[in-house]
Amino acid sequence: MKAIGFTRSLPISNISSLNEYESDKPSCSSNELLVKIKAISINPVDYKVRKNSAENEELNEPKIIGWDAAGVVENVGSNVENFSVGDEVYYAGDITKPGCYAEYQCIDDAIVAKKPAKLNWMESAALPLTALTAWECIFDRMNIAEGEGKDEKVLIIGGAGGVGSIAIQILKELTQFEVIATASREDTVEWCKKMGADRVVNHHKLLEELDKETDSISYILNFADTSGHWEAMTKLIAPQGHIACIVNTSENVDLNVLKEKSISFHWELMFTRSMFDTKDKSKQHEILTRVSELADTGKIISTKNREFHGLNAEVFREVHKLQESGKSIGKNVIEF
Repeated sequence: MKAIGFTRSLPISNISSLNEYESDKPSCSSNELLVKIKAISINPVDYKVRKNSAENEELNEPKIIGWDAAGVVENVGSNVENFSVGDEVYYAGDITKPGCYAEYQCIDDAIVAKKPAKLNWMESAALPLTALTAWECIFDRMNIAEGEGKDEKVLIIGGAGGVGSIAIQILKELTQFEVIATASREDTVEWCKKMGADRVVNHHKLLEELDKETDSISYILNFADTSGHWEAMTKLIAPQGHIACIVNTSENVDLNVLKEKSISFHWELMFTRSMFDTKDKSKQHEILTRVSELADTGKIISTKNREFHGLNAEVFREVHKLQESGKSIGKNVIEF
């Protein structure tokens, strides 16, 4: 099969940062599906892994990354019960295994679901990783219950990004919170409004645009810069509130400032369940199934924004460059 990968961590401007390779079609275990991939989407984790996996060495075998795909089941393992050959599926995958920058991929059936029937390949591939991340932040980490949030506010920092885009929709559809999203450009403000945000504020001026008394924030979901927004978050969060983050801190932050208000802090990594083979790993199948249902009933829309075509290194380097620019809106999707 054809695949896109790398053997050295190089700047995306270097033509060798991502290359085309031929490799054997993978053989799957008894609980895996062999999927013929139709479309994938690219996330910040892609370029972070590309930059850090082979900084001071050259890998013996090309590393294939990528964690968002939609495709057709071509074969099923002997223990697989929920899927059949020909099923159209979508998933985010497992960071410890080869990714989806390839024609075929083996994937654990516990973290796969039938793709939304009413969405095409590209629209479907835009959703899994970000939907899982947002869902786990909201319902698993912060323990928000569906239907709650009346007369309360939630702040989403990074509302126009991939995770923010779907988090806005999930909160608006399944809770009663007033959803405040952040954006700083005219196009990102409009995107947040399209996703359903009740208000949009500038993340460069959070303390100026939000009043900690009148805008009492019960929950903050930070999908951007943890360290950079730490002071604003700790000042804006209401007593006994919750803060969830998905981005590593770039410098030390003071957790002690959370004590006086008894604030709960949560980390979210979508790959935790697959990395550690947790007992509830199949919860990701359940979440993606719910997301499919929400999409098929028109309650959420795909966060696909820009489309690209072709399983070739030039296209993948172009999308990585766009992701690294920090100006990406929604999801960038590649069909092949």
